[in-house]
Amino acid sequence: MSVFIDRSTRLVVQGITGRDGSFHTRQMSEYGTQVVAGVTPGKGGQSFEVGNGTRIPIFNTVEAAVRETGANTSAIYVPPPFAAGAIMEAADAGIELIVAITEGVPVQDMTRAYALVQDKGVRLLGPNCPGLISPGKSKVGIIPGQITIPGPVGVVSRSGTLTYEAVNQLTVAGIGQTTCVGIGGDPIIGTNFIDCLRAFGDDDDTEAVVMIGEIGGTDEQEAARWVKEHLDIPVVGFIAGQTAPPGRTMGHAGAIISGSEGTAEEKIRTFKENGIAVAERPVDIRDHIKESLGL
Repeated sequence: MSVFIDRSTRLVVQGITGRDGSFHTRQMSEYGTQVVAGVTPGKGGQSFEVGNGTRIPIFNTVEAAVRETGANTSAIYVPPPFAAGAIMEAADAGIELIVAITEGVPVQDMTRAYALVQDKGVRLLGPNCPGLISPGKSKVGIIPGQITIPGPVGVVSRSGTLTYEAVNQLTVAGIGQTTCVGIGGDPIIGTNFIDCLRAFGDDDDTEAVVMIGEIGGTDEQEAARWVKEHLDIPVVGFIAGQTAPPGRTMGHAGAIISGSEGTAEEKIRTFKENGIAVAERPVDIRDHIKESLGL
């Protein structure tokens, strides 16, 4: 199985005619994702070609796209000043999963968008995230499909680049993945570590999880305590930023250390205290996973 997306995912791309939206729409469609619609205000009635003569209808609104195509998932490639509005539009239109790729969304804007998606009961991934992929089934976002293979390991990460590195290390070792999820590193995000860990725990095909955190905040510590109390499958952890100078934010707006709570040392200690095997280097993740799966 997989979490959050699968072959039944029907995707609408908000910002489909922009540079990033058009490039990644073709990548997602080529991977096999059912991209059923695009949205660009003012371009409704046109279509977007993804290759092999396939054209995707473009709508002025998400509401129209959902009504005409049955889209249930949205990927947002909208410039930062308009991204929160795009999230709220998708939530209002009945989209079940919103994947916000956009980086640099103002925090005040996200405060309003987060409140709305919570009220609507919509799952939001991101913003400032690489999205997710269920190997062999569906891809929503920018994670390269060629580095994944189907298998028993779930991956959840705050870091986009390290998501790719960890997944590639697993794949090279012949260890496939159920779903790989990049949750994003902004101060306000929709789906957190615990949300993903719970989903992996409920998935019969996920036999182990890789959790990649970074300095700043306390999300990793809270997730580690949740793992000890609620999760019956092994978790391998890695913390980025172990050699970062004091005050360094690692490029993510949410990676801010406050006192000793957000340091790499504190996170690693909490991982170990709660039974999570900790990889010292990204390359060590695969060895810990092999050990946990008895390979």
